[in-house]
Amino acid sequence: MLTLLMLPLQSRRLQAVCTLSLWIGLCLPPSQVAMAQALPASAQILGPGQVVASGVVPDEATRQSILVRLRELYGAQRVVDQITVGSVVAPPQWRDHVNHLLSSDLKEISKGQLSIKGNTIDVQGDVANEATRQQVASVMATRLNPTYTVRNGLRVVANEQVKLDQTLGNRIVEFEPGSATLTPSGVQILDEMAGVLADMSDRRFEIVGHTDADGARGSNVALSMARAMTVKDHLAARGIRAESMATLGMGPDRPVASNTTPEGRARNRRIEFRVLPSGQ
Repeated sequence: MLTLLMLPLQSRRLQAVCTLSLWIGLCLPPSQVAMAQALPASAQILGPGQVVASGVVPDEATRQSILVRLRELYGAQRVVDQITVGSVVAPPQWRDHVNHLLSSDLKEISKGQLSIKGNTIDVQGDVANEATRQQVASVMATRLNPTYTVRNGLRVVANEQVKLDQTLGNRIVEFEPGSATLTPSGVQILDEMAGVLADMSDRRFEIVGHTDADGARGSNVALSMARAMTVKDHLAARGIRAESMATLGMGPDRPVASNTTPEGRARNRRIEFRVLPSGQ
């Protein structure tokens, strides 16, 4: 979960200040996102990729500016708007400072918090490596007024999903053309994945099959599911508990590259491993 809390400097008179909080949740299934919108922002727990923005800003222009930026970063369907306009005071260029901080670097942080109090910024949370830890804070400092101080509380944590992603790398689990039969290279990759998954015996994960867009969608969905099942069976034969593995066939619906080139189609024919949130 990533929480963004921004508080401007108070003026000499006591007055309400504008705030912005940003949550990125990883626990609630997407089917329950609509229900989550009715909860207080502090109680929001959303599905993968979902974002909740809440707080009080001084005018509609500021609110729209923030929402436009968030939707650019995460996609319109993933942003839950709970920002309100109220009688609050913002320091000069507060809107600009907020938009400078709403950058793609925030997506590198998990289970984190970014807070601004006056000209002091505290950033905390988990990142995948030391280079990212230093980069996130450095980018924040260079985008803000020189009077701001950035305190870097980020920590490097190689969590389960990171371990899976690093093990798979940019490699593709390959199958024989048009079939769910693994190639020798596909078998080798899965044997490596089995070694990592064996250390995650207390977690459940999902095996997702994908195809390119050639052919009928229905056939591709069926093929992607058959390939996901082949991967599950192979891993089970290597000692991974069958009940810890869910399978899903997405067919051509989630491409990561263009289907207009052979290279793009090859990238889209893939197997994805996703660690499931606790309780799923």
